[in-house]
Amino acid sequence: IQIASFWENMDGTTRERLSHIQGIPLLERVVKYWPRVEKFQASEEDLLIATYPKAGTTWTQEVVDSILNEGDVEKCKRAPTQVRMPFLEMTAPDGITKLEVMDPPRVIKTHLPIQLVPRSFWDAGCKVIYMARNPKDTVVSYYHFDRMHLYQPDICLVLCKMGILGWGSWYDHVKGYWKERHNKKILYILYEDMKEDPVREVTRIAQFLKRQLSKSTIEHIVQMTAFSAMRENPMANYSTIPDTIFDRTASEFMRKGEVGDWKNHFSAGEDAAFEEHYRKIMSDCPIPIRFTI
Repeated sequence: IQIASFWENMDGTTRERLSHIQGIPLLERVVKYWPRVEKFQASEEDLLIATYPKAGTTWTQEVVDSILNEGDVEKCKRAPTQVRMPFLEMTAPDGITKLEVMDPPRVIKTHLPIQLVPRSFWDAGCKVIYMARNPKDTVVSYYHFDRMHLYQPDICLVLCKMGILGWGSWYDHVKGYWKERHNKKILYILYEDMKEDPVREVTRIAQFLKRQLSKSTIEHIVQMTAFSAMRENPMANYSTIPDTIFDRTASEFMRKGEVGDWKNHFSAGEDAAFEEHYRKIMSDCPIPIRFTI
């Protein structure tokens, strides 16, 4: 299949194409600089935050940064999210180029499936926090992100089911980290659990990071990282990204952050077809993902 034929804006201008690494579709700029990513030298002190795109990445990053800074609001506003916690597989200015000159400990973001994570992370024994989000809300969020991201290839529900979106199949992605969670230092968390009981889940993350925080500090972090707070925080809402990349007239980067918004977008037929596909593909991997809470 010629994936590149899909990547065109509504006005006919061409978006960035996808190429492949080990069969995984990735943005061409990621593939261009892949040798640098693959050879990246992680340190045992580094922390990797991994998610499929639009699965709560920024939320997880802000929670982690708040825990590491013990809920200090000013420290957490020292720079935008993408500067504080660079995107491993991207290039300049806030990706592999920045990481190569940063000293450990580093908090690093990635959307890479587990088989593409540079080997140095596993050799060094790095901790990984993986957040999974139900695929229905993920694809809706991905769709709206696609509308506002002028360089992101267009997507649709069919492409999601085919597994040819950027960073590959949602199914393979969530399964990969799930199956290795006991073999590697992986804390596997669920978006829906975080929405249902953020105090419990933030406490789990703090314990994983071996940070002893008081109940009041945990509750403060939950308030700091609530969707409404992050949406108004210029250091977390990606408002620093120029309009030449994000078309905010099409959609906001932080749109809703809800569980179950897919109900406003899926027809009964689409939902039934997706459910059948989901049950079939996930039958061998009982991840307790919920579509509502």
